[in-house]
Amino acid sequence: MASTAAAAAVTLRRVLLASAALRLALVVFGEWQDAHLEVRYTDVDYLVFSDAAASVAAGGSPFARATYRYSPLLAFLLLPNSLLHAAWGKLLFSAADLLVGLFIDTILKLRGIPEKMRMWSVVAWLFNPFTFTIGTRGNCEPIVCAVMLWILICLMKGKVLQAAFWYGLIVHFRIYPIIYAIPFVVVLGKSYAGPSGRPTLTMWSSEQHLQNDKASQRKGPTSFVATQWDFLSNFITRNAVLFGLLSGSMFFAWTGVFFYLYGWDFLNEALLYHLTRTDPRHNFSIYFYHIYLHHQQGFSSIERLASFLPQLIVQLALITRFSRDLPFCMFLQTVAFVAFNKVMTAQYFVWFFCLLPLILPWSSIKLKWKGLACMIVWMGSQLHWLMWAYQLEFKGRNVFVELWVAGLVFLAANTFVMLMVIKHHKYTPLFLSQMKSGSKVATKKE
Repeated sequence: MASTAAAAAVTLRRVLLASAALRLALVVFGEWQDAHLEVRYTDVDYLVFSDAAASVAAGGSPFARATYRYSPLLAFLLLPNSLLHAAWGKLLFSAADLLVGLFIDTILKLRGIPEKMRMWSVVAWLFNPFTFTIGTRGNCEPIVCAVMLWILICLMKGKVLQAAFWYGLIVHFRIYPIIYAIPFVVVLGKSYAGPSGRPTLTMWSSEQHLQNDKASQRKGPTSFVATQWDFLSNFITRNAVLFGLLSGSMFFAWTGVFFYLYGWDFLNEALLYHLTRTDPRHNFSIYFYHIYLHHQQGFSSIERLASFLPQLIVQLALITRFSRDLPFCMFLQTVAFVAFNKVMTAQYFVWFFCLLPLILPWSSIKLKWKGLACMIVWMGSQLHWLMWAYQLEFKGRNVFVELWVAGLVFLAANTFVMLMVIKHHKYTPLFLSQMKSGSKVATKKE
């Protein structure tokens, strides 16, 4: 038993070391490319982060840097960019990248996934070209991914207060994780804590647990009114209330501190901007062309709110159906949120790539052929969009309509992949519903 555990640790260690070496090499190469080639490796956002950190180091405001629209926490994290070396932030983001791989292994291990399958899931994150280039180019998204997975680990171990602390912090840091609030509250309902006061996880190999839980799902209310009543009656629990109060307090505490320090500049740039953001530059979003045509005239409040309506409808539908299978629900929510967002860039894909390895063991899709088909459709539609973007940006051709149509095709591709993933997913609630007294089912407690 000990030798098996040691072998598993060595395997994970080798994977982490190899991915760390890859990221370090890319950071070094990026520094060389920036110094010697016309096309820079470093993301333009990283230059914004660094300038904001330099402003803070000089005793100023991070919002003195135009287009800095993030929490001041990020600027504080990157103070060593000015004090030590300009590549500090890239190393920090790459370290968070590695932490995501470690947390993926931890989550899957808690659910009883065999070592080999865990390693493939970790590799799916650490050696994904989308992910290892994001951190090394200087994008902060790996920090958000690492914290979100740590929150999942805390919930799985029954550490509700710790999960709430980090959730409030990360919503302040990057507003989009607010979409997970309702699923978190759902899993913290009456069925969350077992007799020992700690949650009981549904293990990967526990078919009996899965069948019993599915049976309880079938016995549940099916009408919309009954479903909502069941949700509301399940909502008011000690864990849910504590989670909501502490996470909300953390969010408002950090927001209050930085509002005191930087005033309305902070509130407008770091928070309110993201609710009303309209970007006229071309991006993957289906809304970009409409925004491009009408950006000068501005948009009414109704138009701004209407753009959120498809997102809201899809989010509520996914939460209602899949919230108890928490990692799967979070994955679908994130894909849908990105696909229907008013602005969509490649860095947003990292938000759901960090959740993808958590659902792979429960998917019946094989790489040959359905998995390959999903990859070809998703990547092909992306390349199709990039072809028209190249014609517009580098050739100066008027292909705005073609680019917008390519965005519609990409939305269709995202929808197709989501439906395929849903169809071939083995629905498995993260936590076992507590059995009625007298029923005896073996469970594994974490």
